[in-house]
Amino acid sequence: MRSLSITSFLLAILLLASFQTIAQDVLTPDELLHLKSSRTVQMHPDGIKLIYTVYTPRTPNEAPGGSHVKYMLADLKTNTSTPLFKDDIAGSSPRWSNDGKHLAFRMRTEGANQIFVIPKGQDEAIKITNESNGVNSFMWNPDGKGFAYLSTTPKTDREKELKKRGYDFIFYEENIKNDNLFLIKIDEHFKLTARTQITKEVNIWDFNFDKTGKQLAYTATGLKLIDQKYMFRKIHIFNLETGKVKRVLDNVGKLGNYSFSPDGMHLTYTGALNINDHAVSQLYKVNIESGETSNLTPKNYKGHISWGDWKSNKEIVYLVHEGVYPKLYTVALKNSKRKLILDAKTSGTIFSAPVFSADFKSFAFSGSTPKDMSNIYKWNGKSEPSKITDINPELSKNTLGEQEVINFSARDGLNIEGLLMKPVGYKTGEKYPLIVYVHGGPESHHSNGWLSGYSTPGQVMAGKGYLVAYFNYRASTGYGVDFAMEGFKDPAGKEFDDLADGIDYLVNNYSADKNRVGMAGGSYGGYASAWFATYYTDYIKAAAVFVGITNIISKKGTTDIAYEELYVHSGEPLEKQWDMNLKRSPVYHAHKSKTATLIYGGAADPRIHPSQSMELYRRMKMNEHPAVRLVQYPGEGHGNRKQVGRIDVLYRQIGWMDWYVKDLKPLDGEMPPLDISDKYGLDW
Repeated sequence: MRSLSITSFLLAILLLASFQTIAQDVLTPDELLHLKSSRTVQMHPDGIKLIYTVYTPRTPNEAPGGSHVKYMLADLKTNTSTPLFKDDIAGSSPRWSNDGKHLAFRMRTEGANQIFVIPKGQDEAIKITNESNGVNSFMWNPDGKGFAYLSTTPKTDREKELKKRGYDFIFYEENIKNDNLFLIKIDEHFKLTARTQITKEVNIWDFNFDKTGKQLAYTATGLKLIDQKYMFRKIHIFNLETGKVKRVLDNVGKLGNYSFSPDGMHLTYTGALNINDHAVSQLYKVNIESGETSNLTPKNYKGHISWGDWKSNKEIVYLVHEGVYPKLYTVALKNSKRKLILDAKTSGTIFSAPVFSADFKSFAFSGSTPKDMSNIYKWNGKSEPSKITDINPELSKNTLGEQEVINFSARDGLNIEGLLMKPVGYKTGEKYPLIVYVHGGPESHHSNGWLSGYSTPGQVMAGKGYLVAYFNYRASTGYGVDFAMEGFKDPAGKEFDDLADGIDYLVNNYSADKNRVGMAGGSYGGYASAWFATYYTDYIKAAAVFVGITNIISKKGTTDIAYEELYVHSGEPLEKQWDMNLKRSPVYHAHKSKTATLIYGGAADPRIHPSQSMELYRRMKMNEHPAVRLVQYPGEGHGNRKQVGRIDVLYRQIGWMDWYVKDLKPLDGEMPPLDISDKYGLDW
């Protein structure tokens, strides 16, 4: 008996030591906040050099702000990287000339961003522009002898004087300063020789040259309003030789990217199927001479096309999202024959739209995996992509939750796909608390890559013993326009019923504890969280509502994308939907809530006005809800950009979920601490 007792004791010690090792290796909130991300910028014409960016989050003790951005130059032959700029150059938006000889970029001088050029073989940058309001974006003319750029209309002297005297009133959606399109020419010494303003009295959002510099495509709307950008941009074709607009395309609804064929005879663009399509989903080709437009998307396609470009005059390459995986295809214009050239499901990497060489033999893109947040990959168009960076090497030391694709049947039989992150040390049959992270949009979806961020810290929660679910509920992208339209005129209907069915599925098949479920999400995901905190309150113990919709009626009157909401979500004016909109609003059901509800968001959010958060908070408080808290972040908009707000969101949400879900603290008991600054990592 004594021997058995000693053996049992030693086994217990070993198990405890093993548990402690795992606990020490899991991803911590602080580690998540320090992870870097990356993005490709431009491939050099030689197909060997690549410019990419690395984004490094600010630390808790730095001045509030967004991530630090560093531009890197990669050699795709040696897989080595060096800083693109010297320490004394604070450049941004770098672009090589089309022949690859010179590097242009923006740099702030005298209070405004101007175009600078570092000529081939030189170290000193030459200033090109001197715009009073600076340069917002630019592009080389392919002939190498000039640029196109955008600059905002400056205030008049009278407006400046009125502001100085305190008469700077806000005229809502009036007196907006548009971005204008300019063309400039430079000589062989990079001296400005000519400057022409191409557009007036409209706002220009973006632009693109053809390969010869004879045509310029740009998108325009009447005013610089985000709602107009979303819904009403039109592509214009400007002829540089005649100085006139040759054609205005009849594109409708949401618009993606666009580019000229190498011979300049056609334009391809990605866009919506129609005005009610809530996302970019189709691939189009336009004959510039005749204006004839062809939709190259397969009929009833069960995916979303998000980007396209030209492989040659006869073939287009495009990026699609089919469920939880992106794919890269080519399509021949002559016979519409399609070829799958890269599949994330087999490569194991969730990739972005690529940059590639003119010979279509060298590609680069940013990518992620379930256990790697972000890196730069190269690809030769044949073999599997290979990683050329390792910007978060510390992740290899972490023990992360295993991630798998799941499918279940909704209550009406429709198949719903999602992703499940299992707790570290998961054992079949044991019960685990569950947290559901709901994506926004709903015109978005989860891919089977890295899923953790400051407001959706999945791997942190997996390390704390939670099952973590990400459902691509009805109205998500990646499953075709018909699936996406399931939410049209039906807010919080079948789309959120899918979330409830998903919870039931995990309770029945993955041992999720139905008595310990939490939900969090931002924007439309915040709407879902508020809906489950009220209408579906029996499903969850705690909700974290981040910049979420709580009253559809007042949301329509305060959002900056009212036309977008009308055309792709409501489908009808408010006057025809009063009753339905009221009953699909969480505030209508607030009195039923038995869910601990954390509400938070930017105090300067133009998309979902801060009053949305206040309304739900007030309705719950007036119904004597014992566990509701509202936190607002000064100066932040629709999501937190500064590290200070991101830090608080992360730790506050984790604390809220642990308190009410994992530890099952009573709803009518003490709430979690209000002051959590001891977790921020501040130096005192």
